[in-house]
Amino acid sequence: MAAQSSTGAPAGGSAHPGRATVGHPAGHPDDHGGAGGHPGAGVPRTLEDGSPVCRLIAWEVTRSCNLACRHCRAEAHPEPYDGELSTAEAKALIDTFPQVGRPIVIFTGGEPMMRPDVYELVAHARGLGLTCAFAPNGTLITAENAARLREAGVSRCSISIDGADAASHDAFRGVPGAFAASLRGIGHLRDAGLPFQINTTVTRGNLASFKRIFELCERLGAAAWHIFLLVPMGRAAGLAEEVISAEEYEDVLHWLYDFRKGTSMHLKATCAPHYYRIMRQRAHEEGVPVTPETFGMDAMTRGCLGGTGFCFISHVGRVQPCGYLELDCGNVRETPFPRIWRESRQFRQFRRQEEYAGKCGVCEYHRVCGGCRARAQSMSGDYMGEEPLCTYVPRALRA
Repeated sequence: MAAQSSTGAPAGGSAHPGRATVGHPAGHPDDHGGAGGHPGAGVPRTLEDGSPVCRLIAWEVTRSCNLACRHCRAEAHPEPYDGELSTAEAKALIDTFPQVGRPIVIFTGGEPMMRPDVYELVAHARGLGLTCAFAPNGTLITAENAARLREAGVSRCSISIDGADAASHDAFRGVPGAFAASLRGIGHLRDAGLPFQINTTVTRGNLASFKRIFELCERLGAAAWHIFLLVPMGRAAGLAEEVISAEEYEDVLHWLYDFRKGTSMHLKATCAPHYYRIMRQRAHEEGVPVTPETFGMDAMTRGCLGGTGFCFISHVGRVQPCGYLELDCGNVRETPFPRIWRESRQFRQFRRQEEYAGKCGVCEYHRVCGGCRARAQSMSGDYMGEEPLCTYVPRALRA
């Protein structure tokens, strides 16, 4: 382990200098049901034409938001945005989702609670047998609308908490009182019996507070804690000083691997694809097989799922590999969503390792990692380039 602060979070330095160059990619996603192994993993791995099944859709139902977060990819503001899908268009889009699998649909934004018909849209998706998740910031949740979310069919909410106290969280979120309002919202979700998880964006400013943030998650009764590695685009493009180095990135993911052993809460690293390489390296060293019994759904998923098991749909219907990578892969107003999923040129690129440049193109961990395509684009200008914040040297390059 790296040197640690008194809170237990990495304090910098290389945690495992040797582990950046060794490893065994045992247990790739196809060993246990295919990439994207989250709920819904019982569906086939491919569609009838050989395209991968879509397992997860993040849908920006509105870009309007009541906060002004420092890292917002959308640079959202409270005012309405032109061109958002109408209720009829949104329902017609939902009707196409089962044609590409049985995806979990994440209703996100902006702030999804600023869209008045969102309960109707959730209910429509649930009526088709789709699992619905909800990603509000928590500040607008009341006892009444928490009950409405549950009645509409939301299975889980994710609330972002980026600091262990009001001062740090509010500074990051850009609105005084955001921390207290989010905690009130979480209380209403808890009272309504609606499970919730906490999402935390990793920055240089909150690394030392990670154990305190986790303890807050425990006190609140969160079902899971997901950490997100900052992708410098949107407003976050101006946060260069908050982006941690590749070595610190490695430290955080090793710390998460160790920290997860001491809690029953589900911990997950997002926008951090090489966690799945680290997990297999560490498991191999410890003699632990990577299976659903030992690592849960982490044994069945892949790091970057953009275009391979996941996609993002914007408020105006543009399909992208993820919310952080603004590639125009087609618009559902012009092309049916299932056709975009199956035939998009960019999605097809992401499905072939030979299309990847640099070390990601030859890495033996490619099938469980893939590197962050959005980070490659934002930091090097090439979305098929190698992951800029990865210290690992593939076997093929060591000679």
